[in-house]
Amino acid sequence: MIMSTSSNGAPQGAVSPDATPPAGTVRVWDPAIRLLHWTIAASFAIAWLSAEEIMPVHEAAGFVILVAVGLRSLWGLIGTPHARFADFVPSPSGFLSYMAALVKGRAGRYVGHNPAGGAMIVALLASLLLTVATGVVLDTGGGILGEDAMEDIHGAMATVTLILVVLHVGGVILSSVLHRENLVKAMLTGRKRA
Repeated sequence: MIMSTSSNGAPQGAVSPDATPPAGTVRVWDPAIRLLHWTIAASFAIAWLSAEEIMPVHEAAGFVILVAVGLRSLWGLIGTPHARFADFVPSPSGFLSYMAALVKGRAGRYVGHNPAGGAMIVALLASLLLTVATGVVLDTGGGILGEDAMEDIHGAMATVTLILVVLHVGGVILSSVLHRENLVKAMLTGRKRA
């Protein structure tokens, strides 16, 4: 999916890193996005911590993740403007351009998700879905690969997801510092600097 650009050629939603932020805040993250974000985060933490220890809790957390990822995906198609995939899923060149600017400390500020954040959402949703899917197959006997192989695959997918979570949190911290903006607070309140 290709992001649209403004009349000056900058990606839509980007704000120049040199721009003086206008006073006030704007609503960016609607209640559904915030609830789904924190539900997925809490459920993944519960699933990770309960793995192989408290299987009913682990499986329930996996089910909650499956429902929340499904709802988030649906909201990405029909939700509010900044919730829609069309608003934030970058093209490969848009992602690479943003990452090059980020390395130089010149990445633009976005009111919604920046291209790295957009790519991370897609990666996390896919990884979470694959982790849950392999857990379901494991719970039903392991499928054609067998229980031992599927347990290894499920564990590997959970580890990949955890690595993505760590990268996501690192990106949130980096972007918060770079743009002097508390993104965790924004995901709690739904509001960002205008």
